[in-house]
Amino acid sequence: MEYIRIHENGIHIVFGITEKKQLKLLHFSKAEFCEADLCKLGPECKEEDLGRKQQYLDEAFQLVQVNLSGYNRPYEKHGNKHIVTAPGYLLTYAGMEDSVNEIGRKLTIYQEDREVTHVRVETVMQFYRGTSVIRMFSRVINEGAEVQTLEYISSFCYTGIEKEGKSNSDAKMRVRIPYNGWQKEMSIKEYTFGDLGLAQTQPGVYQRTSQVLEVTNTGNWSSKKYLPLGYVENTEAHTSLFWQIEHNGSWHYEISDQNTHFYVCVSGPTEVQSHWFKNLAPGESFTSVPVAVGVAGDSFEEAIGQLTKYRRLIRRTNRDDENLPVIFNDYMNCLFGNPTTEKEFPLIDAAAECGCEYFVIDAGWYAPGEWWDSVGEWQECRERFPNGIKEVTDYIRQKGMIPGVWLELEVMGINCEKAKKAPDDWFFVRHGKRVFDRSRYQLDFRNPAVIHHVNEVIDRVVREYGVGYIKMDYNIEPGIGTEINADSVGQGLLEHEKAYLAWLDDVFTRYPDLVIENCSSGGLRIDYALLSRYSIQSTSDQEDYRNYATIAANLAAGVTPEQGAVWSYPMRQGDKEEVIYNMINAMLARIHQSGHLAELPVERKDLVKEGIACYKCIRVDIKKAVPFLPLDVADNEDLWVCGGLQLDNKAYLAVWKRKMEGKNNDRRLRAGTECTETTLSIPLNSLPFAGKGIKVSCIYPKNEPVKFEVHGDELTVCYDKPVMARLFEIW
Repeated sequence: MEYIRIHENGIHIVFGITEKKQLKLLHFSKAEFCEADLCKLGPECKEEDLGRKQQYLDEAFQLVQVNLSGYNRPYEKHGNKHIVTAPGYLLTYAGMEDSVNEIGRKLTIYQEDREVTHVRVETVMQFYRGTSVIRMFSRVINEGAEVQTLEYISSFCYTGIEKEGKSNSDAKMRVRIPYNGWQKEMSIKEYTFGDLGLAQTQPGVYQRTSQVLEVTNTGNWSSKKYLPLGYVENTEAHTSLFWQIEHNGSWHYEISDQNTHFYVCVSGPTEVQSHWFKNLAPGESFTSVPVAVGVAGDSFEEAIGQLTKYRRLIRRTNRDDENLPVIFNDYMNCLFGNPTTEKEFPLIDAAAECGCEYFVIDAGWYAPGEWWDSVGEWQECRERFPNGIKEVTDYIRQKGMIPGVWLELEVMGINCEKAKKAPDDWFFVRHGKRVFDRSRYQLDFRNPAVIHHVNEVIDRVVREYGVGYIKMDYNIEPGIGTEINADSVGQGLLEHEKAYLAWLDDVFTRYPDLVIENCSSGGLRIDYALLSRYSIQSTSDQEDYRNYATIAANLAAGVTPEQGAVWSYPMRQGDKEEVIYNMINAMLARIHQSGHLAELPVERKDLVKEGIACYKCIRVDIKKAVPFLPLDVADNEDLWVCGGLQLDNKAYLAVWKRKMEGKNNDRRLRAGTECTETTLSIPLNSLPFAGKGIKVSCIYPKNEPVKFEVHGDELTVCYDKPVMARLFEIW
C-alpha cells in the first residue's frame, strides 16, 4: 500500500492507496500513525487469519460514503448503518491537489467510479492556521447519461476511532452527547461505548452488530434535542476526536462497528432519518453540508478551546463581537411580551442608568392583546404605543442607547390577514396542505415574493424606527420539509435553509452594523451555519436564575462566549445574593439584562451597575479567551457549579452554589470533588501559568466579602448561604 502522510496544525492524517487504486482514510488523530493498529485480530491470531487485513481494508476505511438508489451493497452493514455505500465502496483514487490559501493548507481529493455509477466525488479538507480543526465537505457529480438518486453523502467518515492503544474499546473509549432542549440547553453527558449498546462483545474477532449510536436532528430547529456536536475520547491514548455540523436544519451522525473497528459518519440530512433524497440529472452535482473536525488530547476543555478558536475564524467580521455591548431586553421576568409606552419609559431610564448600551423592545409591539396567531405583518400597534413606536426608539437614543425590536420573520400566524391572501407557495406544504405548527405557517424563503416581504419589514424597522438591533426569534418546528418544487420534502427543507442563509448574507451586506440576535425559543438553533453570520445567540429561555448557572458554565460547548447571550434578571422580590448570582450568570458571556430594574431598591440596583461596570472592564479579554472547566462540565443536579475563561496570563472563574428543593444537591460531593456543603476546592493546575505563584482576587462584587484561600495551584472558596455566586480573577 502507498501512503500519503499529512501533518498540519497538530493533526496527523494518513491516506492509503491500495493495489486496486482505492483511497482509504487510515488515520486522523493527534497521535502519530501506527500501521499495526489497523488490524487487531487478538492474541490467538492464526497465520491464515492475516488475510483478513486486506479484506478489512477493501471493505472499510472509505473517505466518503455515497449511496445512490438501485445499486448492490455486497458487504455486511447490518441495519441502518451508513457504511458499505454504493458507489462509496466502488470509488477509485483520481488525484489530489495540495495548496495553501489565506486561511491555511487545503487538500482537494478526487475519486471516481467509471464502471458502474459514473459519478465523480471531490472532497475538500481546509485547514485553519492556529487551530487543530479542519472544515470538510464533499461534492458528488453525475458524469453519466442517466438520472441518479442520491440517498446519502457523508461530510466526514472515519473508521478506526478506537484503534490507538492496547485496551479494548469498553475500557478506554468515552462518548459525550451534548443534549439540548428548551430551558435545559448545554446538558452534556458522558458514556462508555458499553453504556450505549456498543460493547466490544467479541474482542479480536470479526464483529458486526446492528446497534448504532444515532445522534440526529430532523427539522428546522437544528439543536432542539442535541447540539450539532460530537466528541469521542480515548483515555489510554490520551486523544480525542470532535466534530461540529455547520448546518441549520436536518443532520445526522452515527457511531458503530465495522470489521473489528468502530467508525463515525457525519452528514447533513439523510433519507432514512430525514426524508431527504436528491435526483441528480446528468451533469448535476450536490455538495454535502460542511463539517468541522478536530483533534485534541483526552480533554473536553481542550477540544472546545480549539473549536472556540475555529469558530472565531469562520465568523463574519463584525463590530458586535469586537465591542461586546451590554443589551437590555424587556422580556424575561419583566414585561413578558406585553410592552407599552408607559411601561417602557421607566425601564429605559433604569437601563441607561445601569450602563446598558442597547435597549430591545421584545414581543408584542405589533398587536393589541393576544397576538400569537395573528403575527406576520409587523406593523406598530397604536393601542400599545399611542404616539407610535418611534417615540420610544427616539427616547432610547436620547438616553444614549441603540434601540432594538423583536421579530419572527419566518412565520405567519393562521389569522394574519396577509397569510389569508397569500398563495400556498409562500409556505411549507405537505400532502397538498399548508403545514401548521402552533397556529403558525412556515414561510418558504425560496420564493422571491417571500424575500420581498421580509426585506420590506427589515427596511422599515431600520429606516423608519431607527432600529440597530433585531431579536430574530423562531418558535415553531415545521418538521421534515415541504413538497413544493422539490424531489423530496427533505430537499425542499434543505433548499429553504440555504435560501435563508443567502437572505441573511444580503441583509448584512445592506446593513453591516445591524446586530441580529439568533433566537429560537432560546437556544434551539445553535449552529454555525447561522452563527457564522449572526453575531449573537440567545442561549435559553430558562426563567430560574439558579438553573441558568449550568447553561452559563457549559456555554462554550455550543457558542463562543462573546456570541452567547445570557439573561440576567434581578427579581422584584429578592436579596443581594440573588442579584449577584443573576449578574454572574452573564458576566463571562454577553449580558442580556432584564428584570424590573426601575423597581429595585438602591442597594440591589447598585449591584447591577457594579456588575455591568466590571463586565466593561473584562470584555476585552472575553473575546480572546477560551474555556476553563476546572471541574469539567456542569450538571443540572450539581450543588457546586464552576466555569470560566482562560488566557495565557490570566483567567476568570465564576463559582456558583445552589441548594435547591427537588435537586440532588450532593451530586458534586459524590463525584469525588473536594468539597462540603459550604466549601469547594478548585484545581487550577491546568492553567498555562500554573506553578508560578498563582494569585486570586474576587472582582465581583467588591463589597460583599466571601472567604477564599489559595494554596499552591488550588483555590478553596467558602459559601455560607444556600445560593451564592462570585466572580474571580486569577493570574
